[in-house]
Amino acid sequence: MDSMLPIAILSAIIGIVIAFLVFGNYFQKRKSEVESVAKPETIQTNQKTSKPQHSHKNTSKKSQAKSHSHTADHKDANKRHHPLDLNTLKGHGDIVTGVCFLPNAESLATACADGVVRIFKLDDALSKSFKFLRINLPAGGHPIAVAVADEASSVAVACHALFGSSLYMYGEEKPKVDADSKQAKLPLPQIKWEQHKVHDKRAILTLVGTKATYGTADGSTIIVSCSEGTDIVLFHGKSGKIVGNVDTNQLKNNMATISPNGRFIAAAAFTADVKVWEIVYSKDGAVKEVSRIMELKGHKSAVTWLCFIPNSEQIITASKDGTIRMWNINVRYHLSEDPKTLKVFPIPLKDASGTTLHYDRLCVSPDGKILATTHGSMMQWLCMETGKVLETAEKAHDGDITDMAWSPSPIPMGDKQVLVLATASVDKKVKLWAAPSLNAS
Repeated sequence: MDSMLPIAILSAIIGIVIAFLVFGNYFQKRKSEVESVAKPETIQTNQKTSKPQHSHKNTSKKSQAKSHSHTADHKDANKRHHPLDLNTLKGHGDIVTGVCFLPNAESLATACADGVVRIFKLDDALSKSFKFLRINLPAGGHPIAVAVADEASSVAVACHALFGSSLYMYGEEKPKVDADSKQAKLPLPQIKWEQHKVHDKRAILTLVGTKATYGTADGSTIIVSCSEGTDIVLFHGKSGKIVGNVDTNQLKNNMATISPNGRFIAAAAFTADVKVWEIVYSKDGAVKEVSRIMELKGHKSAVTWLCFIPNSEQIITASKDGTIRMWNINVRYHLSEDPKTLKVFPIPLKDASGTTLHYDRLCVSPDGKILATTHGSMMQWLCMETGKVLETAEKAHDGDITDMAWSPSPIPMGDKQVLVLATASVDKKVKLWAAPSLNAS
């Protein structure tokens, strides 16, 4: 038993040595494996560490690109700011559907799909802000057009609702004097008259008002309302009474307007021909009748818009045939004398493929020298004498232009007086534009 003890101790020592050698070799290998694994991780970690730095550079480049893009946007914005662009009338809550200068040229009425008519006071076209009078229309009506009514501060508004189209004439009462302050308070405009279901259930396309001064006319305002059907209705501006009706006998109207002196009515109805009527006044100045007197024949495709020259003796038409025509309608039609084509200009507007585009709207300046035109959100000003382009605004608005009107006389712009064109758009804005120089042609 005692002899076996040394052997057992020796065996234990040998086992421990063998185990140490075996496990030592294992741990050495393990350490080597760990190191071999740890080195790539360290490299990967370093790569990850350096990657954000590289990413940071990219991010810096991206931010620089964004900054450059932002700067470019500013440059583009500055580039888009046309030299004729004087100001923007903001504050409309929806699409602006109509604009109309009042006779004194110091006020501009706008119709907006938010149910409000605003009358802006244009003390200076360069003003940073404009005061305006707010007229809330009856509930349910969507204003689609605004026109001059009877007095200097009166406007006629066309609205459309489910039951049909309505007309409202708003006029101001005489200022009331406050007994305490002894100052006159300007009351809000009130409805002077209203007409409902003007064209049955059809919508009103255009609404135009003018002071009738031709012949025996008594100077009253005549308002012409054109429906999307075939009917045109004439209203007395002050009383709201219907004074005449016209049936264009076409499939569908496009637009209609009245000459500045209240003598002629002309209508475009998606055909190549334009029909013209004459308003006959009685000795007491009232409208006696409206009779068709002539047709303007010459275009080869549909007439998209027309307008009268300020002297009321000529008409400008634009057609999808790619031309603009100027017509003399002051002829002896009762002796079967036909209207004469005075000028034909090619429409100087083409798309990328070179195809001639058409104009959506036309409007002649009060001096008869400049023709303002629109196509979508683009505007062009043409010389009436030569037909050449005076100025172009590729993107006058951020959406299609819905209406435009010239100021009847120059309005203040700083220390100068300038003719101003107002444009309305689906972008909820109204812009004021200065008339271009005729030297550009």
